[in-house]
Amino acid sequence: MTVYFIGAGPGAPDLITLRGRDLIARCPVCLYAGSLVPVEIVGFAPDDARVIDTAPLNLDQIMAEIGAAKAKGQDVARVHSGDPSLYGAIGEQIKRLKQMDIDYTIVPGVPAFAASAAALGLELTLPDISQTIILTRTAMKSSAMPKGEELENLGKSGATLAIHLSARNLRQVCRDLIPHYGADCPVALVYRASWPDEEIVRGTLADIREKTREAKLTRTALVLVGRVLDTDEATDSRLYAPDHRHILRPQG
Repeated sequence: MTVYFIGAGPGAPDLITLRGRDLIARCPVCLYAGSLVPVEIVGFAPDDARVIDTAPLNLDQIMAEIGAAKAKGQDVARVHSGDPSLYGAIGEQIKRLKQMDIDYTIVPGVPAFAASAAALGLELTLPDISQTIILTRTAMKSSAMPKGEELENLGKSGATLAIHLSARNLRQVCRDLIPHYGADCPVALVYRASWPDEEIVRGTLADIREKTREAKLTRTALVLVGRVLDTDEATDSRLYAPDHRHILRPQG
């Protein structure tokens, strides 16, 4: 018996990997985060599968369902949104699985920041502008950020920031980042990237909070901050430069 942690992708049903889809299609038990995973994804489950929305369940209840599946020798598709390695709360489940002597496998998925970049039509790593992406969040009602990972510290890098779980915390985001990026630094808030109701709010650190409030977007959104969001002046990379030689493009 194995539990498969499956990344469902950002929302669009056809952005799940083939491996993830095929595992859902053969597992007799499917546990999914109903508030974030579209029903079309779990629609791949067998007709007679036990399909459970875990949104109203606590960890003990989720593990009880997995324990019941173990007793029957049934594999479990544990479906999370995006990529399960990012804010998927799988660490605590894995800890319990080890205690229960249950095997598990992680199946990666398309993360929200990649889907958001696609929606914006952007490359997030432009030469001479930013070659680093920091994936982070801010603390509100969730657990506190570890010491040193506060946004004002991460902002010192000048890197492109992908800030999760923070649409309702833009006052702090802007306050912490303006000293490092400038009030005119471009920002994009992408709501439910790849879903049918996807929305994008563009602005700067000076006005993104007001624009987001006007759009009434308060959750399920990713905030991207950095100069890569608004420039056509980036230097060309060396990868395709005519004078750049490598093993597959030798000197002619």
